[in-house]
Amino acid sequence: MLDDSRYLCRLGVNVDHVATLRQNRGTMYPDPVAAALEAEAAGAHQITVHLREDRRHIQERDLELLRRSVQTAVNLEMAAPAEMIRFACRIRPDQVTLVPERRQELTTEGGLDAAGQKKSLGAAVRRLMKSNITVSLFIDPDPRQIEAATDIGAYAVELHTGEYANARTRRQAVREFDRLAAAAREAQTSGLRVFAGHGLHYRNTRPVAELTEIEELNIGHSIVARAVFVGMRRAVREMLDTIRRTEPPTPLPPFPPTYRPAA
Repeated sequence: MLDDSRYLCRLGVNVDHVATLRQNRGTMYPDPVAAALEAEAAGAHQITVHLREDRRHIQERDLELLRRSVQTAVNLEMAAPAEMIRFACRIRPDQVTLVPERRQELTTEGGLDAAGQKKSLGAAVRRLMKSNITVSLFIDPDPRQIEAATDIGAYAVELHTGEYANARTRRQAVREFDRLAAAAREAQTSGLRVFAGHGLHYRNTRPVAELTEIEELNIGHSIVARAVFVGMRRAVREMLDTIRRTEPPTPLPPFPPTYRPAA
């Protein structure tokens, strides 16, 4: 994975929603691979895609093309049934992020229950690591899940930021941010690399990026939505501006307001 000292952390751009638009009409366009290359040209540090069991957006062929085309890194989000593990071991993305999955959900609704699936997840992690694939577990910012991820032998955890991102009040946002900050510290102390994502957008990402333990953010929906109006390259550059070490030249007003974890 690339490390760019200009930014507080790496940015992974998820292009699933480009594939969603394609699949809605059953056409050959828009092409998520082309979107990925545009994101990479704009400075994205990695490309993230979620291959769902129902194939509602990203398809196997997309992964095969991405693996041959992307010059930075490919992060494959997926559930952990045996056939998906076999597919990942054949394609060999740079990273696999194991996530929970329900067919009825519009998007991933929460983190893995790593504590309740230690045996099956441990086997999946070991199989992927034998293929030289870095493995991250997508979990809620919960000490019990962090402990389980450590026991399982994961390289990293991606903390689910949905509760923070969807907070309706400042008090709720501060509470969820403090929970994220505490979980990030605990995960790092436990020897895990710490990533984060879900629901982040241009006005709530900066505080998360400023957490020193966070090395990587994976963001998709807000970037693709912005790209509808300004194009993928500009949308990615604007998100990179929000995580630049120096303050953005024209910072967007924060929502929720910028805050720091409780001492």
